Amino acid sequence: MMLCCPFCFLPGKAQAEAAVLPEGASQEMETLDTNASRDQQVCKFSEDYKQIYLSLTYSVILILGLPLNGTVLWLSWRQTKPWSCATIYLVNLMVADLLYVLTLPFLIITYSLGDRWPFGELLCRLVRFLFYTNLYGSILLLTCISAHRFLGVCHPLRSLPYRSRRHALLGTATTWALVVLQLLPTLFFSHTDYIDGQMVCYDMTGPENFDQFFAYGMVLTLSGFALPSLVILVCYSLMVRSLIKPGETLRRTGNTARAKSIRTILLVCGLFTLCFVPFHITRSFYLTLRFLSSQDCQLLMVASMAYKIWRPLVSMSSCLNPVLYFLSVGNNRVRLFQELRHNKVGEQPAGAKGEKPRGGQIWVLTR
Repeated sequence: MMLCCPFCFLPGKAQAEAAVLPEGASQEMETLDTNASRDQQVCKFSEDYKQIYLSLTYSVILILGLPLNGTVLWLSWRQTKPWSCATIYLVNLMVADLLYVLTLPFLIITYSLGDRWPFGELLCRLVRFLFYTNLYGSILLLTCISAHRFLGVCHPLRSLPYRSRRHALLGTATTWALVVLQLLPTLFFSHTDYIDGQMVCYDMTGPENFDQFFAYGMVLTLSGFALPSLVILVCYSLMVRSLIKPGETLRRTGNTARAKSIRTILLVCGLFTLCFVPFHITRSFYLTLRFLSSQDCQLLMVASMAYKIWRPLVSMSSCLNPVLYFLSVGNNRVRLFQELRHNKVGEQPAGAKGEKPRGGQIWVLTR
């Protein structure tokens, strides 16, 4: 399949309106080409890789994400109420992941059919909305978690009144409200259209709304990613600085506990960077090239490929969140095996009598 870009060299708004496609909609470009003047230069590049690559990656995320997130939610539900602050944040994070994972069968079928969308207008808008809800909901929830842990590590006594279940519930409710308000425009921008008689579902928007979508996309990147990432970076940096200080911190935690906490922080920051940073960079670069009417076909092809390669990989956070939950704190693995054994043989987990199960730990520093 060849992607043709006959309007890549048109100046100003004409090019911008012609440049935005649903993922993989090379048919639209072929239609646009019939309306272009014959002396226009045309950018052509193959996008056959998407039908295999996107179907495969989304299938892997579905297969891994559904049972992993379901297991964490199950363990959280089984533990004694009331939930701790960490469990409240965790449950909301897993819900955000599951909302997205449940939309993946629609995308897998679509790309397997060669980008044809057979599910109608409503599901098109809903699937695109839930993708960004998971993305920016996860980022804001991780921001809440980092701020919560920062207060517990760097200001354990002064912050005690603010690290309560009430504030955790308020934080998660505020997060969902902000995410929904930020993403309501996606329900307008995303829609279906017919290209050469085949229904497609726009990932971004149609050509006629490109200017508005570009402005919205840049604002969303700033408010939904850049600013929360800065907060996360500052919180974890101050936590590491506090942990490497000698004296009181050393007496409280010990060398082994401090080293484990620092490794956990670095792991979390590394995986956050891997999942979210490349996607936003490639997406912003791709949109900017379209908006500025780039005359470099090769650069346009690289930008398009990079964005579409990283787009499903950003969803790997749906699988990594529950994995980190188990790997970072050994107690979680023990609880899982105890629960499975209890269900199998009808016995209570070892040490369960007379004990109140500990609250689930988020995959960051534990104190």
